[in-house]
Amino acid sequence: MPASLFSFGATFSMSAPASTVSPAQASRPWLRLMLMLLAVSAAISLFTCRQCFDTPRELLINFLLTALYTVGLWLTNGYSVDWLNKYVGWKQAPGKRLVLTLVVSLVGSLAVIVLVRLGYILYRGQDPRRLFSAAYIDGYIFPLVITVICSLFMHSRSFLLGWREAVVRNERLQKEMAQAEAESLRQQLDPHFMFNALNALTSLVEEEPKLAVRFIRQLSQVYRYVLDARQREVVPLADELEFAQSYLFLQNIRYGEALRVELPESSAVPANGVVPPLSLQLLLENALKHNAASISQPLHLRIAIDSAGKCLTVSNTLRPRRLGPGESLGIGLPNLTARYAHLTAEPVRVERTEAEFIVTLPVLSIC
Repeated sequence: MPASLFSFGATFSMSAPASTVSPAQASRPWLRLMLMLLAVSAAISLFTCRQCFDTPRELLINFLLTALYTVGLWLTNGYSVDWLNKYVGWKQAPGKRLVLTLVVSLVGSLAVIVLVRLGYILYRGQDPRRLFSAAYIDGYIFPLVITVICSLFMHSRSFLLGWREAVVRNERLQKEMAQAEAESLRQQLDPHFMFNALNALTSLVEEEPKLAVRFIRQLSQVYRYVLDARQREVVPLADELEFAQSYLFLQNIRYGEALRVELPESSAVPANGVVPPLSLQLLLENALKHNAASISQPLHLRIAIDSAGKCLTVSNTLRPRRLGPGESLGIGLPNLTARYAHLTAEPVRVERTEAEFIVTLPVLSIC
């Protein structure tokens, strides 16, 4: 077989897996894909070995070898993309990924070329040592150079597409965070909240002045935290729990014995744990808004951290009540879930039983 055919087969085959869709993730059925690759191999054979038209047997051998090159190189380079994506991403380590891409692509492509050529030599009954003769070694250079060029081009395209996707995701995250901030501010600065707080404060000023002073301080801390934290992507878990204590203090004044709260011990809070800001406020507000509470049937709120410090759980007794028009927009929990999706692969778990509503948030870590 002419050396030019080996070179051309390897060249064309390397451009076949050029799309950013890797074999393991290809949307096309395998049968359709294989038929397409075989059709490409047939076209290459017809254009690169016209002298084989007089000998159908040689034409068939030419086609089979070209098909082996095409399919082998496509699978090798395609699966290498999948494998590299699992361990080294373009965004995390672009330099390392570039070097590994070249090494894996060259080694894999060289292995395919050597194996196909070895099979051809053995089929011809020739000495396998010819595989490493000067004539054969020269034939490796051109296809490998083309492999590098095509690999760099296609992986660069993959990198640019991934970068564009990251930009779109970042813009979507900023929009979702802005919606979450607006919803949090709307809830905290809601006239009903202010009305209830001022009513409670009026009663405290007349009956318990010292408690009224504490109430004012806690109220100011709540608003200060909301204004400060809304501009940040994550906040320390300890700060979020301290804010929750201030917020629940105000709600305890309003609900009295109708609200029972259980908070985690300070020793259970991981020092480097962080969460999205106002996460607890959103869950606590939802629990108070969507459930009825009375002295005879108090609403139980529980905030807990698991022993490993990896999960934060907020649970409340389930006693649904009807909400008035405009009292809930229904975007708080979906926004929180979306914000977490951009920060970690760990999901926000929502569980509803007959007696409780439970939300578990992953606790992120600052390295």
